[in-house]
Amino acid sequence: MVKSELRRQMLSWRRALSDLELATRSQQVAARLFQETDLTRLQTVHVFLPIQRQRELDTWGIIRRFWREYPRVRVAVPVMQEDGLSLRHYLLTPETELVENAWDVPEPLNAEEVSPQELDAVLIPLLAFDEAGHRVGYGKGFYDRFLQQCRPDVRRIGLALEDPVLRITDAWAGDVRLHACVTPTRVWRFEQ
Repeated sequence: MVKSELRRQMLSWRRALSDLELATRSQQVAARLFQETDLTRLQTVHVFLPIQRQRELDTWGIIRRFWREYPRVRVAVPVMQEDGLSLRHYLLTPETELVENAWDVPEPLNAEEVSPQELDAVLIPLLAFDEAGHRVGYGKGFYDRFLQQCRPDVRRIGLALEDPVLRITDAWAGDVRLHACVTPTRVWRFEQ
């Protein structure tokens, strides 16, 4: 399936999800992430903050669990820059004040900046993915550009509300593939 069609279908599917179903799937992904992924060696993890109007997977359960069970792990979150193309990354703590930007994305105020080179793992938002670890986002390339700035050994872990499609037919060499993707039903792992 091509990205544009998959993107359209998944956005429509998300809009049809009930609040309860979205919350349940988000909780299942969070539980599976902590049960089936080795997080013990992480020093800094990057987590996206959910865009409510896009019905994104709610990552707050993941963030709070890191704060509670892995207090030595620093949590970083993205902030879209004025150029509309790039992201910068800032530490998020329980005390961090958040404000929503023009796209309804929560962003930290007065937080310490984190370099992409400091990240050990990136939890990646996506609309869909395939069985080879290719992913479909909103089509702006934010995460492709960002992930290319990270260390080669950064763990790229997608968080998805649904299992993969068989194949994304228009994936190309510039797409940064996932190492793993966590869904409500299992963790998918991909050869690199």
